[in-house]
Amino acid sequence: MIYLRAICQKNVKYTSNLFPFNLRLIKSLKSIDLHQPVTFFVGENGSGKSTLLEAIAAGVGAITVGGEDIQTDKSLDAARRLSNQLKFVWNKRTTRGFFLRAEDFFNFARRLNNITKELEEQASEYEGKFSGYGLQLAKAAVLGQKAALVSKYGDNLDANSHGESFLKLFQSRFVPGGLYLLDEPEAPLSPLRQLAFLSMLKDMVSQDSQFIIATHSPILMAFPQASILSFDSYRVKEVAYDQLEHVTLTKAFLNNPESYLRHL
Repeated sequence: MIYLRAICQKNVKYTSNLFPFNLRLIKSLKSIDLHQPVTFFVGENGSGKSTLLEAIAAGVGAITVGGEDIQTDKSLDAARRLSNQLKFVWNKRTTRGFFLRAEDFFNFARRLNNITKELEEQASEYEGKFSGYGLQLAKAAVLGQKAALVSKYGDNLDANSHGESFLKLFQSRFVPGGLYLLDEPEAPLSPLRQLAFLSMLKDMVSQDSQFIIATHSPILMAFPQASILSFDSYRVKEVAYDQLEHVTLTKAFLNNPESYLRHL
């Protein structure tokens, strides 16, 4: 299902030299057509792909996972300014879905780990304050909160060492019929977990969901029939998978790593 069909620049001539309006990509941006349920934004660091994705999230009022509210997060000030100059063309408006950045997930995982530890400590403290039925009630309350978190998100949410936590989080927050905006979701995932994510992505697309994903991962970019939009030429253009520098360079390196490493 394609909900968001296009992103267009309003008839505005930028005179500001402040970020993000000083980006060559933003200065040349006219419109982006979204014609597949999965669209990848690809390009080098600084090309503007993440900035545009954040502006889309701000413009459509996406729910954030793990971070602050999108309207109050200071790190998204530039994205909100840019979103005011964009027009969003819908086939059918949806309020389902969310916006997720890799760094927000890491913060979310750490915060949940701290919460579960605090709940365990709180339950232990009750041993010295209560007894009998009162102790049972007090411990049941806090341990019940911990059990609910573990049931929804898993027992180990340390994303730096356990990419499965990311997949668990993603699955727990997914609902069919949504627009999902993901910035570098491969960050906590090993190559094997990236393949698992592709399988999840296929299943979610079959449930009428749309994805726009900024990524550096050749594995994720291989999703069948995805639209791949390159930002590397300072204008957005659709490219074939085999023409991507991310793909050709990775293939060349894996086929003959010595030819690259000897120049280090």
